[in-house]
Amino acid sequence: MIAPRSTTARKVLGRLSLPERTYVADALRTETVGGVLLLAAAVTALLWANIPALHDSYESVSHFHLGPAALGLDLSVAHWAADGLLAIFFFVAGIELKRELVAGDLRDPKAAALPVVAALCGMAVPALVYTVTAAAGSGSLDGWAVPTATDIAFALAVLAVIGTSLPSALRAFLLTLAVVDDLFAILIIAVFFTADLNFAALGGAVAGLVLFWLLLRGGVRGWYVYVPLALVVWALMYNSGIHATVAGVAMGLMLRCHRHEGEDHSPGERIEHLVRPLSAGLAVPLFALFSAGVAVSGGALADVFTMPETLGVVLGLVVGKALGIFGGTWLTARFTRASLSDDLAWADVFSVASLAGIGFTVSLLIGELAFAGDATMTNEVKAAVLLGSLIAATLATVLLKIRNAKYRRLCEEEERDEDADGIPDVYEEDDPAYHLRLADRYEAKAAEHRRIAQEKAAARHELAEVPGGAGEDHDGPA
Repeated sequence: MIAPRSTTARKVLGRLSLPERTYVADALRTETVGGVLLLAAAVTALLWANIPALHDSYESVSHFHLGPAALGLDLSVAHWAADGLLAIFFFVAGIELKRELVAGDLRDPKAAALPVVAALCGMAVPALVYTVTAAAGSGSLDGWAVPTATDIAFALAVLAVIGTSLPSALRAFLLTLAVVDDLFAILIIAVFFTADLNFAALGGAVAGLVLFWLLLRGGVRGWYVYVPLALVVWALMYNSGIHATVAGVAMGLMLRCHRHEGEDHSPGERIEHLVRPLSAGLAVPLFALFSAGVAVSGGALADVFTMPETLGVVLGLVVGKALGIFGGTWLTARFTRASLSDDLAWADVFSVASLAGIGFTVSLLIGELAFAGDATMTNEVKAAVLLGSLIAATLATVLLKIRNAKYRRLCEEEERDEDADGIPDVYEEDDPAYHLRLADRYEAKAAEHRRIAQEKAAARHELAEVPGGAGEDHDGPA
């Protein structure tokens, strides 16, 4: 006999599992701190580049070259930040993606469909918006990929600054979106922004990655083995003509992110825990420091809205991202016959989609690659990325603040732990032991209040029996 099909509608953006919630909370805590540092670095770069007395020093430091020329690594400080430090960022992104695929929400195809489709639509629509805008104004189409990226650290920094109590499901959705976004961004960089290939260097990089994988499979441990090998792979990848950050994401994807019996954390989780603060707290802020320093003036900002390339970037980030992610989410729910979590509204999805319009880090990187050799256009596009990210952040702030009272109630419900066992009550409501623990706590509290009530009643009775006490009436004159 065929079992009847379940009629329970699947919910999207519902409550996370407890392990996933714990992981997301830890990851977002680090990213939030890094995002605040990133915001500070961006502001510092803008001040450094726009104060007349400091501008020349900013240019001197950014273009100062160092590194072994014999190895093809005599690079400027800004180049080291973009190609070197961002490899660490993409290494962490690779680990995140691997963990999501084997232990997180992406391991379930039904659950994975939502963030993957939303991320793809959130990249395709901004690219389309840029292309249409640039073509309509007879501008260059080279920058089509600039508005496709989402900067999770900057987005979380905005959340930290405005103090909104965004529920964990929406935060996890934003994080997963950014992880998938990062993967496709690195694919775009590898496919569309690769110079002439040096097959000898590429072959060496591939051989290094194979050795990296074999060492991991063999259970070899020790940073003194992997760090030098990672540097060699990175250098070979850089000299191959493929952007060096590809080496970072490739090595991140090779780490084992599922736990064996007896393990509290997988190797990937342990390494991510160690490297994420380096990525969020040092690598990305330093990249921002040497990439966000563009000359900003009233005329330059006005030019952003008159040049087709820069207008395409702004509209792609502000309009394209919001419509793409929201549309992808709605279509996924519509065609999979899923429904939105009862605690949320579609307005919440649109708010998070607007927040994803903060492109910053990867958008700045792609802008440099797309218009390499044209310093003027590169700076104009950087200004457009900064302005578009600022507009998206402002729009998301307004939308999120409108619903913040609702979010605060949801967060308080998620955090409530009446039985004081360290696990939020919402994850234990089906556990009989939880209700027995609550009953014991309430009975103990009730007994304590009865004891206090008896003591107070006895004290009041004794006071009433004392001659001249407060219990007697005094009708005579004072």
